[in-house]
Amino acid sequence: MKKTLYSTAFLFAASLLGTSCNSSGTKATTTISKDSSNKKWWKEAVVYQIYPRSFKDSDGDGIGDLKGIISKLDYIKSLGVDAVWLNPIYSSPNDDNGYDVSDYQNIMEDFGTMEDFDALLKGMHERNIKLVMDIVVNHSSDEHEWFKQSRSSKTNPYRNYYHWWDAERGKPNYRYSLFDVNHDAWKYDSASNAYYLHYFSQKQPDLNWENPKLRQEIYSMMRFWADKGVDGFRLDAFGFAAKDTSFPAFPKGFEKNFMQYYAMGPHLHDYLKEMNQEVFSKYNVMTVAEGTGNTMEDAHGMVDEDRKELNMAYPFEWVDIARPEGYSILHLKQVFTKWDSAFADKGWMAVFLANHDQARMVSRFGNDKPAFRELSSKMLNTFILSMRGTPYCYLGDELGMSNAYFSAIEDYNDVATLNEYEHQKQTGGDLKKFMQHVAFTSRDNGRTPFQWDSAVHAGFTTGKPWLKTNPNYTMINAAAQEKEANSCLNYFRKMVKLRKDNPALVYGKYTLLDKDNPAVYAYTREHEGRKFLVLLNFTAKDANVKTGVDISKGKVLINNYGATVVSEILKPYEAVVIEL
Repeated sequence: MKKTLYSTAFLFAASLLGTSCNSSGTKATTTISKDSSNKKWWKEAVVYQIYPRSFKDSDGDGIGDLKGIISKLDYIKSLGVDAVWLNPIYSSPNDDNGYDVSDYQNIMEDFGTMEDFDALLKGMHERNIKLVMDIVVNHSSDEHEWFKQSRSSKTNPYRNYYHWWDAERGKPNYRYSLFDVNHDAWKYDSASNAYYLHYFSQKQPDLNWENPKLRQEIYSMMRFWADKGVDGFRLDAFGFAAKDTSFPAFPKGFEKNFMQYYAMGPHLHDYLKEMNQEVFSKYNVMTVAEGTGNTMEDAHGMVDEDRKELNMAYPFEWVDIARPEGYSILHLKQVFTKWDSAFADKGWMAVFLANHDQARMVSRFGNDKPAFRELSSKMLNTFILSMRGTPYCYLGDELGMSNAYFSAIEDYNDVATLNEYEHQKQTGGDLKKFMQHVAFTSRDNGRTPFQWDSAVHAGFTTGKPWLKTNPNYTMINAAAQEKEANSCLNYFRKMVKLRKDNPALVYGKYTLLDKDNPAVYAYTREHEGRKFLVLLNFTAKDANVKTGVDISKGKVLINNYGATVVSEILKPYEAVVIEL
């Protein structure tokens, strides 16, 4: 295939094909949705995402674990968040850091035991924090017992748990693999003279959702966790789960827009409806899938309440806007406004700028230079926490943690980065250019150990960390920020409280102001007679904004410069919320 440097965001989701935003006029207004008026805990929740490998190590082996999370539950509670999304903790050989599951009902040895998990869940519930599990069922590990049985013979009962293509039929039509060195999703297996399908790495064979027995195994597993008392499920890569098992030929070059061919396959809605009937409807859990398909119709088809499938859309269209060369604020506003408008009358969505599959939020959407890192980090958190939808905040973003910008391939751990480097090497790619690219985009930027204090390895571990610590931990860490009233951390807490105290910031009507302003994102949120104005300067220069309202009569509720009076000339990366 063409030697292309794919961004991390592209590796996980291509830009969606939703309807374009109307470019006329100065305002874009969306009303209070019918679904919004139907209040739910997961709509009002602030979700904090924990990547357990990187959060806190309790035993000195350099790997974060469940006891480490338990030791920091009071810190998590202090943030004011309502729920934790926990990345996979199941048994796994760790080809893709737990997204290759070898036993769905056991805990990875690196992370601890099931007793540790039970203690974690109990500790969270005692603090009124809900737990959302990451469910990885588009694929399993090739070390899962199902796959071991499946590859043992063509007549094994588990054969049909995966997608096999007998070599006697010739080589199957090409399918693109995101993590394979050769980007070939068909792996030949000599044991049974057949190919198996893997959209991700060779060690992540795709499960065959056409098989009712496989589906029942998955539902049983989900009930196992729901019976333990978990409060929600995030479905990893589930948009890829349904496949046309005749595997027809795709047009040449389809991999440049593989989402169009991989997402929303045959019977996906049938599977989700069945999953809802078998599991979700029987428990008070929230549900969200990674990605939203290819169109707004796809998204609504999965999450509108009357569909009885999932609760929440998790759109990816905006995550690939930020690039090393910069991005357009106008584009950012257009995309977020489009999605808010699409969900104005029905449905609910997540709001986020970072997760474990992205580089650091402040490095991508803000400015991580010393002069602006704190200001832009606060500005971005103001944005996430003042938009309609459920905000998802990634660990470390409350501190303004930034990219590590690793320069040597040996510093990376991520299978996507390592395999793409090998691909570039084998195909004569520009390795220098590739390394410059991944220094900005690699997922490992968002996975460096949490920076607790200024002690060795940022207080994350007493051993050697599984991934290098960002050297700036001596300046950027939780212990130092606890002591500073105006730190990123304490600003984040104030902003979370502001959202929780004001339902307008959850359910309120959204109106975009000064739409064509290339520097400032301005909007109002309005609900039950109360109106809030949000002003965000996304640039490193002073910027004028024309709101059309008299802000001098408003009350400043929060400002990242600490000012109590503001004007329509915003300082660099200034963020302010005003009640009008």
